[in-house]
Amino acid sequence: MTQNIANQGIYCDVIRQPVGVVGAIVPWNFPVSLFGFKLAPALAAGNTLVAKPASTTPLTDLMIGELVEKVGFPRGVVNIVTGPGSEVGQELLDNSKVRKISFTGETGTGKHIMESCARSVKRVTLELGGSDPMIVCSDADLDLAVEGAVWGRYRNCGQSCTAVKRLFLFQEIYDAFLKKLVDAVRQIKIGNGLTPSTLMGPLNNDSQRKTIEEQVGDAKQRGARIIVGGERPSGRDYDSGYFYLPTILTNVDSNSRVATEECFGPVLPIFPIKSLDEGLEMANSTSFGLGASVWTTNLATARITAEKFDAGTVWVNSPPITRIEVPFGGFKESGLGRELGIEGLDAYLETKTIQVDIAGKNKSWRFFPQT
Repeated sequence: MTQNIANQGIYCDVIRQPVGVVGAIVPWNFPVSLFGFKLAPALAAGNTLVAKPASTTPLTDLMIGELVEKVGFPRGVVNIVTGPGSEVGQELLDNSKVRKISFTGETGTGKHIMESCARSVKRVTLELGGSDPMIVCSDADLDLAVEGAVWGRYRNCGQSCTAVKRLFLFQEIYDAFLKKLVDAVRQIKIGNGLTPSTLMGPLNNDSQRKTIEEQVGDAKQRGARIIVGGERPSGRDYDSGYFYLPTILTNVDSNSRVATEECFGPVLPIFPIKSLDEGLEMANSTSFGLGASVWTTNLATARITAEKFDAGTVWVNSPPITRIEVPFGGFKESGLGRELGIEGLDAYLETKTIQVDIAGKNKSWRFFPQT
């Protein structure tokens, strides 16, 4: 971008240059696509990249490294280093040669990354956790909304930052919606993800499953009712994986852990609401603000609701589907900065302004007497 400042003889040029070395810390839930969210814009902006895959899912990212080498990228442009976050990840945070960190993961780790990067004023993009609300209005297409709730909550075993994690139903449709939802969830076949008929596989690790069990146990102690699931499946087919049944909870205390924390698994708490204002108040009463959705046939209602959500992305009559053409990121403790879209590319560039006194006649800066 260039600009001539009228009557001053000044020429200004605004250019964008690569940040330099980028550190990408990739999560385990979508190790290929979320690596791509970082790799593509970093390279397009002219940077080099050092990626640290999640310790439980390093192989897919290492295969990407093999493909990068195979197609002929210069050595050192894309680097993949495996290992624990306390060592490899921390080195990326502390090394002065790394000028930007892009991290996707849980909020607690994101806060540590932000603190570490502050010491050397590294650029940082954080895509963190979420507790995404879904509001279904009384005029919504119930069949469509049920399908959206099932896909939005139980896809990838519920291990998605933008998964539907709290469902708010208008009282007028509560019973009818719940019946349809229960029928649909009971049809979800769980098992080995390599089996074609499987709709939901296991959780990623034992620690994750234990956290889910603790959150459900807390909700139950506070009076929640388990409508479906709420336990591990039984049988030899489930001995070799961290399986947990798709779960629906009702009568959920708003202070329970499934309502206040990110529930990163196949558990859906449901809350009845009397009005849109009540639904929005409950939806926004969280430290997270990644995504949200509203289901209604009234586009005016949809627009007003979308603007009032504390969320970086709002879906209308749609489950959470991320589009690479538009920016993605969160409000509040769900993150900092944006990935994807033009904004995502800008995050890997530094802006520099160059000013040239073309005529050499601008004397306004000469404060001292001339001899």
